[in-house]
Parts: sequence; C-alpha cells; structure tokens
Amino acid sequence: MTVYLAHFKSPAMADSRGVGFFEFESNARAGSKDNLHDARIKMLELYGADAVSWRIDKVEKQKAKTDSLDGQLQLDFRPEKKKQKRHTRSTGRL
Repeated sequence: MTVYLAHFKSPAMADSRGVGFFEFESNARAGSKDNLHDARIKMLELYGADAVSWRIDKVEKQKAKTDSLDGQLQLDFRPEKKKQKRHTRSTGRL
C-alpha cells in the first residue's frame, strides 16, 4: 500500500470549520475515484460526523522520509555561478 496525503476544507458557512491534511493508505492510483474514496472514508473515520460536509481538495503521494538529514540543513560551499548578462535588443530608434 502507498501512503498518500489528502488536503481537506470545510464549506465557508459550516458549523464546524475544518482545514488541514491527513495521511492515508491506498492501493489505487493517485487522483483516481478509488483513491478519493479511500481518502473520504479515512477522513470520516478520523473526524466523524463533522466531516460529512467537508471536501477533499487534493491528494498527493507522501514523500519518503530521509533519516540521513535528521532535521538538519546542509550547507553548500560550492562557488557561486556567474550570472549571465541579459541581452538587450535595440529597437532601431535613436
């Protein structure tokens, strides 16, 4: 099973407002009807009856977590690239 990340949003006039995201697992392709159905079921399991009127905005594949960085940023000591000068066109007017 692949892990996906679903972003949801409640209607503007809803009694219980909700905006956020959650993880879920699915065998279906990203963006397919089965994948959206799995996301909807997981959302209802997590948030209950409040989530009935909420809609799922987008579903994206969860990126693999890398343990090598462990939350630390890496420094880049490579020399800077030379910036190329932009070519200006002459319009022929003086």
